[in-house]
Formats: sequence, structure tokens, C-alpha cells
Amino acid sequence: MTVHDLPALNAALNAVAATLLLTGHRFVQRGEIARHRACMLGAFFVSTAFLVTYVAYHAQAGSVRFTEVGWPRALYFAVLATHVPLAALIVPLSLLTLWRALRGEFDRHARIARWTYPVWLYVSVTGVMVYVMLYHLWPSAEIG
Repeated sequence: MTVHDLPALNAALNAVAATLLLTGHRFVQRGEIARHRACMLGAFFVSTAFLVTYVAYHAQAGSVRFTEVGWPRALYFAVLATHVPLAALIVPLSLLTLWRALRGEFDRHARIARWTYPVWLYVSVTGVMVYVMLYHLWPSAEIG
């Protein structure tokens, strides 16, 4: 695997995280707490792996420019403008949510998870969208 393979790996990790989040949410709705816990821990570890490989990629490759113009550019930056701040927010939010669950503070966990879950899911899905737009739909991206 080379540095140029990391964006595809990152998108795959985001897709797996989104799938685990959706599945874990469904399990908690059904009262299947052990399965919920397994999915959410899986999502946390997959998202952590994403963060490590994302930082490694950008440390080696630098920033990637989106060079398309017109409506694709507006769409890309609209998604990116919401994705980036929420991605930064999800790190402490997911840590706090996980901490409360592991400490058995389930009432407090549930209160914050109502916010963490949709933000984390949005960040995971839009992460895949950014990858698809940048490397597949309009692959004019330049590493620089």
C-alpha cells in the first residue's frame, strides 16, 4: 500500500463506520445492548483508524485541491464547509459519549448520544462523499 491508496482506504473506513453506526443505532432501539455496544465500539475504532490514516496521508501528500468549476465546486465546498467543523467536533463528542457509556452513566450517555450519533453519521457519510467528488466524479484533484 502506498500513500496514494490512503484516500480510498479512508473512504472505506468512513463507510464501515457509517454502517456500524446505523446498525448499532438499530440494535439499541431493539434493546439489544450487547450488540449495540459492539457496533459502537467498532465504529469508534474504525473512526480512530481513519483519523490515523487521514493524518498520515496529509502529512505525506499535503493538501489536495479541488479544481472543478461551476456547480460541482459549489456543491463540493458546501459539503466540505459542514463536514470539516463537524469532523473536529465529533472527536471530543464521541470520546465523551463513549466515556459515559463505559462508566455506566447510561442516562447521561443517552442524552449526549442523541447529538453524537447524527453528527458522527453525517461526518462519516460526507467523508465518503468528499472522497467520491474529489477522486472519482471530478478527478481533477491535484496533490500539492
